[in-house]
Amino acid sequence: MDIKALYKSNYGREPMESRLLPGAGSNRRYYRLTNPDGSSVIGTEGDDYAENRAFCMIGAALSRKRLPVPGIIATAPDFSCYIQEDLGDVSLFDEISNGRETGVFSDKEKALLKKAVEMLARIQGAGRDGFDFSVCAPYKEMDARMVSWDLNYFKYCFLKPAIGEVDDGRLQDDFDRLAARLLKDRGEWDTFMVRDFQSRNIMVTRDGLRLIDFQGGRRGPRAYDLVSLLWQAKANIPQRLRDELADAYIREANRLGGAIGPERFRREISVFALFRILQTLGAYGFRGLIQGKQHFIESITRGVRNLRDILSQLSNDYPYLYSLADSLCRRFTPYEEEPGLTVTVGSFSYRKGYPTDPSGNGGGFVFDCRALHNPGRYDQYRQLTGRDAEVRRFLEDDGEVFDFLAQAEAMVGASVRRYVKRGFTSLSVWFGCTGGRHRSVYCAEAMARHLNERYGVRIRLAHREQGIDEVLSPKNV
Repeated sequence: MDIKALYKSNYGREPMESRLLPGAGSNRRYYRLTNPDGSSVIGTEGDDYAENRAFCMIGAALSRKRLPVPGIIATAPDFSCYIQEDLGDVSLFDEISNGRETGVFSDKEKALLKKAVEMLARIQGAGRDGFDFSVCAPYKEMDARMVSWDLNYFKYCFLKPAIGEVDDGRLQDDFDRLAARLLKDRGEWDTFMVRDFQSRNIMVTRDGLRLIDFQGGRRGPRAYDLVSLLWQAKANIPQRLRDELADAYIREANRLGGAIGPERFRREISVFALFRILQTLGAYGFRGLIQGKQHFIESITRGVRNLRDILSQLSNDYPYLYSLADSLCRRFTPYEEEPGLTVTVGSFSYRKGYPTDPSGNGGGFVFDCRALHNPGRYDQYRQLTGRDAEVRRFLEDDGEVFDFLAQAEAMVGASVRRYVKRGFTSLSVWFGCTGGRHRSVYCAEAMARHLNERYGVRIRLAHREQGIDEVLSPKNV
């Protein structure tokens, strides 16, 4: 059954208008369906029927307790689609836009965030009473399997696509320590955990704040949901405001009978913040680096900064993760604090996908080196890279690389001259080949030297598949 058929079976007629709404992170499709009287409802189609069922069952249970979620109007018998109340288009994310962009939150924005954490305390507490957690999908509670899945989601969907190979043993040691700390109080958890409580999933309506995304809900710890909001990458909430909001949450939860020990809870917050940041970076990697969705790519820089900041408090407990956070920040954080133009010149493997732009500006050049004679086809060069003298000699003796680079340098040079005159601060130039090891590395090295020496600009040299990230300082020319 599709959404129009469900609407007709419920209302006796087709909607006056059906408009597809912009998608977000999931593969669900949302439609605004207009009624004859001009009002509207939201129709949702999704290919994950178990997830759809969880949303409808959880939503109905929360609505019966008069908690602030959309009402479920109709569902298909097989849960292929459903119709819910239309809560409008204004999210909490939209309403805190000035604070997000400037880092300075107004009194109005702070008040909305305070209402959000107080709403969370109510949903977590009242939502669990008499609730049948067996309707949750894919898990009815946060457990060791979920923790392991989320940590590996970070590893395989973000970390390895971003920086290549890592020391799996040392990484697993940190993962094991983190999992043990996350689950040590599992027997005491007695709340409904929303799972994705962040500002894009909270709508601002005439009746107050309403939560629209809870299909991943399950039994779990309080702190996970709180840090999902406070450490949301693009919300950009400063630490002092995080502390104030955590205090507001504790007061409301205790007013509702939560019996939270403030000092112990604040210690838990940092550990769950680390876990949540790793989980969201996994999502940014899958939706951004792998699927190429720009919204998620744009969140990566703030996400890795959050990771570095929280690990700076916990570095003794997770030393390998802390070292990786430094590498990720060098890769994804633009040199905004440096005056003048920074040109990122790098190499990559087409097998592992196109590189991301850490500046957030987009654009730049990508040159395909795969037409050049490949040293990697010969055993004596296979384990070397374009930085090794033997590979450089092979390419230069062959000679075709010189014409290729001359044309690339002419194109890039024209942009560099123009960017310097106009005061632009970033440009990217990438070279790709099959393995990202020989031809692309050689060309990136040559281009970096040429731009640095000819135009005196700062160069960020990044060989993605080798995990190399260096800066060549500006030269006087």
